[in-house]
Amino acid sequence: MLLWGAAYAAKLNTMTHVAYVALGSNLDDRRGHLDGAVAALREHDAITVRRVSSWIETEPVGGPAGQGQFLNGAVELETTLSPHELLAVMQAIEERFGRVRTVPHGPRTLDLDLLLYDASVINEPDLTIPHPRLHERRFVLAPLAEIAPAAQHPILNATIAELLARLDAGA
Repeated sequence: MLLWGAAYAAKLNTMTHVAYVALGSNLDDRRGHLDGAVAALREHDAITVRRVSSWIETEPVGGPAGQGQFLNGAVELETTLSPHELLAVMQAIEERFGRVRTVPHGPRTLDLDLLLYDASVINEPDLTIPHPRLHERRFVLAPLAEIAPAAQHPILNATIAELLARLDAGA
């Protein structure tokens, strides 16, 4: 029985999951930061970058006045990491690119947000999936719709393309 349990646990650790991550930068070499973050994700043994959106330039939303424009995008990942492990990898990449968290929604070299992880719904102090403002942010939905228009929001029961259309229609 113990061997079956160990084999089952090993199998669980090799299951792959699909995750979507938003990327943004509005300081210094914005394109370099985003390209570097994608490269860092590709370097990780437990992550496969399947698709990368175009980079789009957007106005800052919230935060202090006078910030520079953001460059935003999204990536589709396949991973054997748990949501918390993936979040830790993303935060380490942000730190590697000089991310400093001083002002909420303030300027940043790199911002990585875990948007979706399979059909998971997680509401914990350190992690909320799906991202709580995913459906309200065009700068997230537009690049995500480019690479995964049929991806489902597990709470709103709508595709990313549908959420973007609703947002664009003002609904």
